[in-house]
Parts: sequence; structure tokens; C-alpha cells
Amino acid sequence: MASSKVKAIHRLLLKAYGEPERSPMDAVSMLICTILSQNTNDNNRDRAYTALRKEFPTWGQVRDAPTRQVIAAIRSAGLANQKGPRIQGVLRRITDECKSRVMPELNIDFLADLPVEDAKRWLTSLDGVGPKTAAIVLLFSLNRPAFPVDTHVHRVTTRLGLIPEGTTAEKAHDLLEALVPPEWYYAFHLNVIAHGRAVCKAQRPQCEICPLQKRCEYFAKHQT
Repeated sequence: MASSKVKAIHRLLLKAYGEPERSPMDAVSMLICTILSQNTNDNNRDRAYTALRKEFPTWGQVRDAPTRQVIAAIRSAGLANQKGPRIQGVLRRITDECKSRVMPELNIDFLADLPVEDAKRWLTSLDGVGPKTAAIVLLFSLNRPAFPVDTHVHRVTTRLGLIPEGTTAEKAHDLLEALVPPEWYYAFHLNVIAHGRAVCKAQRPQCEICPLQKRCEYFAKHQT
């Protein structure tokens, strides 16, 4: 059962940002899109993803293309020399897994039927896939109870006092999954990100207009 603090924060975030819409992206596409998003912003990620799909309409074409062409297509995402080979390697691993399971090529929907920890373990065995990327794929595309922690979530939940200061991002995944009810993961995750971008900014948090003031340890420490 969620604590009264988590309940109050969830309610206030819903009031401020609403109920987020579900993502329509399939799991393989979400996985590749999330790899592209690493160490860059959303605009660069989206430009790279759009360019990649325009150049190679199917994931099989991306897998089999000359690596230099994949790198060129995703240049706007940054670190293209790393991300291009990683994406192709991931697609080859998925292809091999599909063959072993005698299922349609380039599909990871089988993860929806595995225990969540096993699904996370399989995803994080892929080169370039960490806990955040795995949780995003599971939560957004497969509707599994996994809670992704990005820089906004890590910062905001630390300031609120939901996780201790100094908690690693990897440990934060486990702590927040234990604190937040699974049925709230999707909305809570996205609304915390929205709040981090709009109000609880890294350099100059706008505490004076924050709807979470009464539930925030950072505000309690810094108010004058």
C-alpha cells in the first residue's frame, strides 16, 4: 500500500499535469528509440528515429544494412558511431531469440509473458541496454510493472525525499518500484518528468510555484 506522502504527490501531479496518454509504439521500436535517446535530448532522438525509419522502413533492413549507413541516418542523436553498431547488434540478438522460440522475426512481445525480473534480465543482457531502457520498454510498450528512472525522476524524487540523497539511479529503480503502486507507475513516471521539466528544474527549481511544496524536503530545507 502506498504511503500517504506518495498518494498525496500522485494526486497533486495528476491535478497539475493530467492522466498521460498511453504510448502506441511496439516494443522493438520503443527499444531502438530509447537507445537513440541515450545522452541526447528528445528533439535529437526524434530526428534520428524519423531519419532511420525513412531510410530503412523495416527493422530487418536496419539490421542488415551497412553499418556506415545506419550511423549516417542516426547522426543527429549523437554518439552515432556507438549507437549504430549497438542497434544492429540488438536486432541480431532479437532475431536469434525469435528463431529459438519459433516465433515471428524481430518481435520481443514474449517478454510480456515472462516474470518481470526475467524480462529485465533479458533486456539488460543486450549491449547498450541498462535498467532505465529496460524499464521503459516494459512499462511503455508491454504494460509491465517496471519503473524507469531518468535524470528528472532521480532529481525530483530525491528532492521530495522519496529516495535518500546519494542514491544511485540503478538503486532508485528498486526503491521507487517498492514505494509507488504498480498501477500508478505510468502516470507517476511521466508526471514527475513533466514536473522536473516545468518546475523542479536542475539549476533553478521554481519552488515558489510548486504544487508539491508541502510534501517536499528540499523546499522545507531551503524556504526562507
